[in-house]
Amino acid sequence: MPTLQKNAKKRPAPSQGGPKAKKPHVSKQTISKSSDENVKKRRHPVTLPVKEASDDGSEEDDEGDDVEGGDEIEVDAPEENEMAMDSALPKDPNAARESHKAQRVLQDQRRAAKPHSQLLASAKRVWSLARQKNIPSTERQKHVRDLMDIVKGKVKDIVLKHDASRIIQTIVKYGGQKERDQIAGELKGHYKELAQSKYSKFLVTKLIRLCPTHRASMLQEFQSNVMRLLLHREASGVLADTFELYANAYERTILLQDFYGKETTLFSTRRGTDEEKEIAKKGLRGVLEGLEGERRKRVLASLKENLTTIFNNPDKGAITHAIVHRALWEYLTAVNSTEDETEREKLRREIFESCADVLAEMVHTKDGSRVVRELIAHGTAKDRKHIIKVIKPHVERMCTDDEAQLVLFTALDVIDDTKLTAKSLVSDITSHASSLATSPQGRRSLFHLIVPRTRRHFTPAQIAVIAETDDMRAKTSKKDNAVREEEIRKAASEGLLQFVAEKGAEIARDTGGSLVVLEIVLYAEGDKSLAMEALAEALAPRYPSEDPARPHPIDLPHTSRMYKSLLQGGHFSHSTKAVVRTSTFSPSEFASIFLSAVGRDTTLSIAQGDGAFVVAELLERIREEGSDEEKKKVRKWFDDAFVARVKDSEVKGKNVLVEKIQAL
Repeated sequence: MPTLQKNAKKRPAPSQGGPKAKKPHVSKQTISKSSDENVKKRRHPVTLPVKEASDDGSEEDDEGDDVEGGDEIEVDAPEENEMAMDSALPKDPNAARESHKAQRVLQDQRRAAKPHSQLLASAKRVWSLARQKNIPSTERQKHVRDLMDIVKGKVKDIVLKHDASRIIQTIVKYGGQKERDQIAGELKGHYKELAQSKYSKFLVTKLIRLCPTHRASMLQEFQSNVMRLLLHREASGVLADTFELYANAYERTILLQDFYGKETTLFSTRRGTDEEKEIAKKGLRGVLEGLEGERRKRVLASLKENLTTIFNNPDKGAITHAIVHRALWEYLTAVNSTEDETEREKLRREIFESCADVLAEMVHTKDGSRVVRELIAHGTAKDRKHIIKVIKPHVERMCTDDEAQLVLFTALDVIDDTKLTAKSLVSDITSHASSLATSPQGRRSLFHLIVPRTRRHFTPAQIAVIAETDDMRAKTSKKDNAVREEEIRKAASEGLLQFVAEKGAEIARDTGGSLVVLEIVLYAEGDKSLAMEALAEALAPRYPSEDPARPHPIDLPHTSRMYKSLLQGGHFSHSTKAVVRTSTFSPSEFASIFLSAVGRDTTLSIAQGDGAFVVAELLERIREEGSDEEKKKVRKWFDDAFVARVKDSEVKGKNVLVEKIQAL
């Protein structure tokens, strides 16, 4: 049975590309191509498995004009012919050759009978040259111009075909702005139809991205059909990509206007003017300016009705799109400005009930995160419990998402029932501590459990965003904030200290991981003996390390600083110029464990290596808080002969070390 032959040559994976070479001088066209290949991607829902995260139609380069597998469009053998050949293959070789020949003739006849067959045949020959990866830019441009000459004036007639769509995409991808604008102009008036096609939807996304001068007119073709397109299998991704990645403030309002109802669209009296654009940029707030009474209610009712339609069709996937989240956030903002308190609570209750079961689909975007946080802050105890139930299966993914983790922070900051949050959220976060400690987002989720909103790990902008619900928390929550934070810290401490005892020494070898381990040991509550022993025992092996690929912890600057901070008992404050000790950690106890676990020989070796400052802090702690027996022990270790060797060495920090030794 004949099969479709694919190109055996594969693109190398990014991890196999080797070290990056110096950037060569490239032409503007090469730069254009490179920027086209590095396309921005939409944020993906936390409810989708990671392996399916990119399977949403936004990968137009992989699905559209990728050269891999491109040869398949050259073959158009009818399926019934293949089946006939399988079922009755002649035994005579000559008869078999004649049969194949007859099949090819029949195939050519059927192909020639199709519309624009000659045009497509000519275009494919040039396309096979233009799409090659390793050809000079000037040669590629020549092929692209030849290809454009062939399809000029016929683009809208052939673009809905699979093979022809990929040919046009190649022109858009590798061509100049002139070719792109020419194609965008030829397709004017057909973008709604193209966006709903399985193949040409990728072309529409490319044109929206690469033809900014045509973008507004393209989006206006979607008006009055946005709601239907959002629920369409193919077109939904086009609108989502456009809104989230490519459109400016005014262009987004073109898509949002359909949410506000037909009355808003029909009675816009300043269409296309600068005044209208400035009002449109305000979104729903601009639409409601000057509207009172029944007209305002009708606009809000239309918006709620359209949102409810999307919420009632979760299988369509539109719930995950940023455009829906923006519309919902605008609705909640308008509801909050409603003067009648009874009406305000009624509208908020209705919209919450319509979307309560799909809130986990929204937390990954900025507006979606704001919506869920707003509902948590305004919700009753029953509402909050329901939201926790909805997001609980996705806690680990939420911890590693910049926007979704803010929902977790708000839940921990607002909900008074800390037993509920400890059981449903905190336990899930601490159980994944080892994987969360390896990413900045994951580390923030761990820090928020033990040192929430600290400037050491949260920027002022992040703290300001987290604090947006503080005013509402003061009205809806009864528990004191300090008490709530302490209860969350206690609930997280056991799991985090166990994590440090089991994996802390290894995690601390990572720069960010050392920060997590330090904060846990300093501020968690409970028995820390196992955690301190595990960290001290990591220093016991011979110093320096015999394995160059795995240096001793003291030779890692970030890990060395961690041990120094632990022996200090806290962080150094630049404002007070002193160490701020924490009441939940005993540095003297850690110093005692250090002495017994590391031993004399390794401690002396560390002192003569990169750990002079660490040992100096150890001696300071023994001098101030150690027992008489410990003081006697270290005096024997650091005798006059050792001091003489240190003075004669080039060890960094030797003066501080000698000073601490002499003070014993």
